[in-house]
Amino acid sequence: MIATINRKGYFSAAHRLYNDHWNDQKNIEIFGKCAYSNYHGHNYEYIVSLTGEIDPETGFVFNLQKLKYILYDEVERIFDHKNINLDIQEFSSINPTIENIAIFIWDKINQKISSNLDLKITLYETKNNFVEYNGK
Repeated sequence: MIATINRKGYFSAAHRLYNDHWNDQKNIEIFGKCAYSNYHGHNYEYIVSLTGEIDPETGFVFNLQKLKYILYDEVERIFDHKNINLDIQEFSSINPTIENIAIFIWDKINQKISSNLDLKITLYETKNNFVEYNGK
């Protein structure tokens, strides 16, 4: 039997969307107020979904207590109350869009779970804007 488990998490972080190869005018044209030089912040919400076989001995797809600690270590500890552009080395050369942040989170969590599980990240930047990423 296959099931999907989900766990929500939250973090608050600042970022700036900006392409160093463009001038300020083009950055504002493409990214709008998200390109302003003083950064801006969001209260992000994310959902981690794991799909796989239910273990007949435990009844788990994955131990949710273990997932809680993975999410703290690999997401919240890294992002919460940080400036993504300045405080997270990987984003010094990657534009911190919700798409790129979701891929980063997926990569971090995927290293900590069994390869027989399907992982999906849903990341909300605002209540209306969100992305889903499943590694493909």
